[in-house]
Amino acid sequence: TERDATSWSKRKLKEVLEGLVVEGEAGRCEIGDLKHVEGEASCNSRKGKLIFFYEWNLRLSWKGTVKESGEKHKGSLEIPNLSEENEVDDTEINVSKKKGEGDVLKDLMRTEGTTKVREALRDYLKALKTEFTLGMILPTKAPVGQELAMERKPSGSPVQDSVTPQSLEMVGVKIPTVRIHMREVFNSPADELYSIFTKKELVQKFSKCPAVIEAEKGGKLQMFEGCVSGEYTELVPSQRIVLKWRCRSWPDEHYATVALNFQDLVAQSELELECKGVPVSHEESTRQCWKKQYFEEIHILLQQSKDNME
Repeated sequence: TERDATSWSKRKLKEVLEGLVVEGEAGRCEIGDLKHVEGEASCNSRKGKLIFFYEWNLRLSWKGTVKESGEKHKGSLEIPNLSEENEVDDTEINVSKKKGEGDVLKDLMRTEGTTKVREALRDYLKALKTEFTLGMILPTKAPVGQELAMERKPSGSPVQDSVTPQSLEMVGVKIPTVRIHMREVFNSPADELYSIFTKKELVQKFSKCPAVIEAEKGGKLQMFEGCVSGEYTELVPSQRIVLKWRCRSWPDEHYATVALNFQDLVAQSELELECKGVPVSHEESTRQCWKKQYFEEIHILLQQSKDNME
């Protein structure tokens, strides 16, 4: 299968590059708009492996202030060939400045600035290989027509795997699965955290995508442009949510069972996540999905809410 990552990449490149601040003894610079973005990106699934293709020509504006004189200057930054053929550290980054004084700022952008830009480009590539691939449908070895449903009884002999036997269980037709257990403390009461998982407008705020949220028993769930879907099976307000939950890249019709338990602490709350039935080959990507796309984004949302109140 092949999936076009061009539109997603343009949004992600703007997100990671625009607004970067570069500070040094010479002064302070900030990267502005992504003025020019030309190229494409895609992800292919071949023989169970994901292969990435990307080629970008980027131009950004920057502006800065000289520390000693207070003079303001502007310039541009060009990345003529960001592609999978070159390491990020070897990717060419050209810095230019409009005529006049202020070469100290140009030097700052050439040194500290290019370092910051390279870090941002690595963030984009990391997201391309984790966040974006949640939507990839990986080929499975199961014959066509063979159902991979978690409701079916376990069959076959125990699978020998490097995963601890206690955490490995057979689901469906010989799909080895694992249980993921995570804890995270948030700066909010449990009822507020519960709402972030059950109210459509809050889910859309932290996920930055349209969502389907029917927070009632049997209600549907769809997030991250359809990359994650499921169904609510149990809801205890401010205390517990249980979901049938899956990533689009998992074998067809295979769902994990996700239990979210909320515990009030002093001025905070703890979220305990238990995810049973995760395909072994998707353990790390699923863990990263919860860590990066759920927990980290919810932390940002809560901090923004706190800042707005202050």
